[in-house]
This record gives sequence, structure tokens and C-alpha cells, in this order.
Amino acid sequence: MKTSNMRNIGIMAHIDAGKTTTTERILYYTGKSHRMGTVDDGNTVMDWMTQEQDRGITITSAATSCFWKDAQINIIDTPGHVDFTAEVERSLRVLDGAVAVFCAVGGVEPQSETVWHQADTYEVPRIAYINKMDRIGADFYAVIKEIEAKLGTLPLPLFIPVGTESEFRATIDLLSMEQLEWEHEGLGATYTRKPIEEGLQETARKWHDYLLDTLSAHSEEITDLYLEGADIPRDLLDHTIRKLTLERSITPVFCGASLRNIGVQPLLDGVISYLPAPGDLPPITGIHAKKETEVDIERSEAGEPVGFVFKIQADREAGSLCFVRMYSGSIKSGTAVYNADKRKRERVNRLLRMHANRTEQLDVLRAGDIGVIVGFKLAQTGDTIGSEGFPVILERMHFPEPVISVAIEPNTLSERDKLKEVLTLLSKEDPTFLWKEDTDTGQLIISGMGELHLDVLVTRIIDDYNVKARVGNPQVTYRESITQTYRHTEKYHRVLAGKDNQAEITLEVRPLARGTGNEYHSDVPTTALPELLQEAVKRGVENSLSAGIVQGYPAYDVGVTLVSAVYNQNTSTEFAFEAAASMGLDNACTKAGPVLLEPIMRVDVMCPQEFMGDVISGITMRRGIVHGVESRPSAEHIRAEAPLAEMFGYSTSLRSITQGRGTFAMEFAHFEKKPQ
Repeated sequence: MKTSNMRNIGIMAHIDAGKTTTTERILYYTGKSHRMGTVDDGNTVMDWMTQEQDRGITITSAATSCFWKDAQINIIDTPGHVDFTAEVERSLRVLDGAVAVFCAVGGVEPQSETVWHQADTYEVPRIAYINKMDRIGADFYAVIKEIEAKLGTLPLPLFIPVGTESEFRATIDLLSMEQLEWEHEGLGATYTRKPIEEGLQETARKWHDYLLDTLSAHSEEITDLYLEGADIPRDLLDHTIRKLTLERSITPVFCGASLRNIGVQPLLDGVISYLPAPGDLPPITGIHAKKETEVDIERSEAGEPVGFVFKIQADREAGSLCFVRMYSGSIKSGTAVYNADKRKRERVNRLLRMHANRTEQLDVLRAGDIGVIVGFKLAQTGDTIGSEGFPVILERMHFPEPVISVAIEPNTLSERDKLKEVLTLLSKEDPTFLWKEDTDTGQLIISGMGELHLDVLVTRIIDDYNVKARVGNPQVTYRESITQTYRHTEKYHRVLAGKDNQAEITLEVRPLARGTGNEYHSDVPTTALPELLQEAVKRGVENSLSAGIVQGYPAYDVGVTLVSAVYNQNTSTEFAFEAAASMGLDNACTKAGPVLLEPIMRVDVMCPQEFMGDVISGITMRRGIVHGVESRPSAEHIRAEAPLAEMFGYSTSLRSITQGRGTFAMEFAHFEKKPQ
């Protein structure tokens, strides 16, 4: 398979925009599945986890491959719920292009914006698909305006709808100026091209002219032909649209109703025509593990092997399944590869192509492809694999900090070790899931991105791994910080095993701007304090910051400077300097006006207009601040910020206020000083 005939795409959107339904249609029309699943019936191919089928949402990013017109399409169906942001983040990291699905009624919803901006970060070219054109309140042209206003891109419709809501029955291809009508007998597998019907010719002509006008601004060839009134070849139009899509100057827009099997095949044609093949993209930059210099990696099968582990999934029989995107070279089954992050060799026992939860054996995984390696024991999400002769490390992924915790305990003491094993396994799979053992109480504390995230993980622990456990109420994960600058000198002296251990250091702590993180800096040259002891001071400072100041929560936004140190060749030890740094930081921070920081969440509420007043007052009562209200045809969109501690149980409260018609999405915004 040539890489020019390959597409690595993701399907991304807000929850309920129809991502999984659209993917099911793609798999059916490409012949990959022989029945068409629906989310409502809980029998979709991509939502294969029992929980996904029960809840009707996507939790893990499933990967699959299919073929359309001699091209291989590797698809990753990403979750739409904000609690599973890590799944979206790691999928976008390895995609070459994406299909953004928008609901024709809801338009650009909060999570659509979040995912869009995540895709901007990774410079992923996109095409847009406006789905659910058959729903009451569907408005194609309003969504086009919203995409332009909210996402800062230029949407370029290549198709427009024929009819709307229950009257929606076909689409108009603005490039060929034909009407496409789908046959309902074969589940929409066939469609016919017809002349545009009488009443729609003027609208089609207007949008066709807009399309040519937009493209001519970027192509002198199209401008000349347009001004001469000559026919513009389809190849030239396609080439220009593809070029502008790859540059991210435009976003081609398609429309349809996936549930009614309308509009999916032109979308597949769009994926092949306008989204990049692996070879179309510039070289990827990495860091040479030994020389620590930047290197450009050509996306070629002829190069040295370089792959990126973007996801790990535990499998009871096979062990860890490592999802790998190959950028260069190739990896063969049964060979050993080098993990540049761990600086260790690992064996590739088997190579698989994933089809959701079904697999197909491979002999070789080539540049541009996505596959699964079985046999790795050390690999983690974000590791780079390749050869010892060319050890490069690709940029690691950054995941948000967990903000919500619960205590979990096994029903019997004998199950405690099994629970710890499962927690280790799950935290390896999901970088936003952390766990620790509370040294004071002996409790196991698990932390995640939100109530739903932890609920899903706890259900997996109990149902999938058969660990009987009880879970406490959710607790907020606070942070600590300081409000003043303070300088402190710490002297440490202890005799251990008859040997003197001495250290004296002066540390200065200062508050940093919110969201900066912690910073450590040494003003002491290595001539005055050897590097080994400098490292010991840094270690002591970092350990102390993670252990907290007053209440034991991690300290954030603290700047620490090592101002001076007294070094004695005979008595200065690493142990003494690490201990002095740890104790000194504690003492300095305690006198620097320590404060408790609480997580503030960004809250987006959608509700009918008649309930807006009650919803706003409900947010205000929870110490929330409303930043804006936006009117839409179907609902009011309220944007607010509120402390996480006040938002527990909000979904029940919102349902009762709005008679079950309100929905909300919540994600972490920042930390802020907690009122006394």
C-alpha cells in the first residue's frame, strides 16, 4: 500500500453530534461491516465496550481501517465528552487529517470548540460535515456562519441541502452542479445524480459563484478562466481545494443525515480528495536522544524506523496492546526495536491491524500506517520507538491535571493487592487517571477529570476486572500556593552511622502568576556547590512541593531560588542537602502567606429560554459567575465559571430546574484562591 493511497483521519465532535453513527455508515459503505449498527440499539462496531453501549457515548478512541476507491482509510472515532479529553488529545497527535461533525440544530457546541482548538495546536487539516439535517430546527446556513464566527476558519460549502427538517431528501454538489438523491431500499448504499430541480437553481448558482470566487482569490488560473467565462476543469478545482485545506486556509463543508443514510459517500470522497496522505505533510521534528539536537524525520518508508506509542490498552490474553503510528521506516513482526524514552530494547511479538475490538495479523507496519504491537512490557503513552542507530524522541503529549478524587477500598483485605494491580493497569492506559495510597489513612485514592470519568473507571474495576470495591463520595483535588516572598536559611546536621552529615542553604520563595506552574533556579555556581549536591537540593525542593505546605495538597505557582550554600568537602552529603532543601522549603513556604487554591470549572449550559432565569440563579447560588448568554433557535447557551466543589450533583439539579430539557458540559479552567 503506497502512502499516497492512505489517509489517517479522526472523526471529532461534541457529544451527540453523530460521530459514531457517521463512522458506522462509513464502515458499511466501504464493506468493512455487513450490518449497520446504531447507538440507540447499542450494537455499533466502534462503541464496542459494554459501558459505551449502555451509556450511548464513546469513551475510548477506537481504531479501524477500511478501503474506499483503492485508498486505505485508518479511522479513529474519538470521544465527544469533555471528561475523556485525553483520548481526543492523543488521537489528534497522530492524525494527518480530521472530519469535524457538527449537529445542524446545535451548531458549534462547547466541546466542538475545545476539540477544534486542540486540532489547531497539532495543525491538523480538517473538513466539516453538518449532520442531522433531518432534525427539527436544522439550519445549515446558520451553522456555516457559526463555524466562521466561533472557530476562526473560512467554511467553504461544497454541498448544500435540498429541503430541511423532515423535508430533507437530497444534496446539491456545487462543484458538478448536480443533485444527489439516495435510494432508501439499499440503506443508502446507492445514489443517483440528477439535474438540479427548478426552485433550487438560483440558490445553487449563488453558492457555486461564492465557491469559485473564494477559490479564485487563491489561484490565478481559476481567476483567468472565471473572468473569461470559460469552464473550469474539475481537476483544477479539486487541486486548489486540496491545497487550501492542507494549508488550513479553508474548511470544505459537506452535509447530510447519517441516520437516514444521506450524504456519507460524498464525505468519503472528500476525505480521499482533500485530506492529506502521510507523504503530503512536512517532516516531523524530534530530538536526538544522545546528541540532544533537533532532527527532521522524513515521512518515508526508506528511512530509519520511527514510531510513536499514542495509546495503551490492556488485554487479558495478550497483555499490553500498544497503538503505534509509524512516521518513518518500517517494523517487522518478531524483531526487536529500541524504545528511545526508556533507552531499552523491546521485542515485537506480533503486529496487528485493529478493527475496533477485532484484529487482523500483519507482517510489517510501514511509514504512515497505524497498528498495534503486542509484546512490549515497558512502553507507555508518549514513548518513541525506533532503532539504536537513530534514537529520536518525538514531542511528548501534555495532559491536563486530574481535579476530582474518590477513595476506593476493596470489600476484603485479600482483594487489596488485586485492586492495586488493576489501578496500575488503568493508569498505564489512561494518563489522566492517577492513584495513590494515603500514608496517614491507608486509603487508596483515585483521581480523574470529572464525575463521569471516575464513574466509568470504577465500573470497569468492578465489572471488567471483577474486583469487589466500595467507593466514597467525590472529593475536590485542591492545590496550595503562597502570596508573599520569603527568604529562609536552613541548617542541617545529623550523625548517621558515625558519619557527619551537614548542609546549610538559603532558599527564597516567591509567588508566581496563576497557571505558571513551579519554577526552580540556582544562583549558586557549581564551583561553590558541586553538581551532585545541586541536584540533591533540586530533588528536595520538588519532593517538598508535591507534599504540600499546610494541608498536604501539591503546591503550585511557587518560584524557588537557591540563593547561597555552605559546602564542606568532608561533611557535605547528598542526603544532608536533600533533607535541608525539603525542610527549608517547608519552613519558607509556611511563612510566605500560604493559601488554598480550588479548581474553577468552565461550565456551558444549554437550556430552553423559559428556564434561563432559574438556571442563571442556580449557577450564581453555586458561587458561579456567568460570562455570557447566547441565543440559538433551539436553546439558550449560558457560558459560566464555577468552583468544582459547588458543582457536585449539578446534573440532577439542572434536570429538575429545566424539566429534563437542559444539558451541560464542564471542563477545568484554572485554579483560584479559595475564599475563607
